[in-house]
Amino acid sequence: MIAVLALLVGVLLGIVFHPSVPQELVPYLPIAVVAALDAVFGGLRAKLDGIFDDKQFVISFISNVLVSGLIVYLGDQLGVGPQLSTGVVVVLGVRIFGNVAAIRRHLFRA
Repeated sequence: MIAVLALLVGVLLGIVFHPSVPQELVPYLPIAVVAALDAVFGGLRAKLDGIFDDKQFVISFISNVLVSGLIVYLGDQLGVGPQLSTGVVVVLGVRIFGNVAAIRRHLFRA
């Protein structure tokens, strides 16, 4: 629950202060956001399943963001950045939708 509240506070602070992102990091920001959302929905699913571990959540959150950013960076270095970005978004998107479906089944018994 603390992570969700921190996420909401972060979003509100972003809306109020309008932070700027350095141009070099712009290609990595959407990937980092999708990776972070994957960790958040995975954590919510684990909480509902009764197996949530805060250390595992933090490690998952950080490693998702770093690994996905590294994959896109390597893709940029190899000249296939957009293709690898699409691949990362698709893989994480499938995981997010799988977690959302499990959360829906848990909450609505459907």
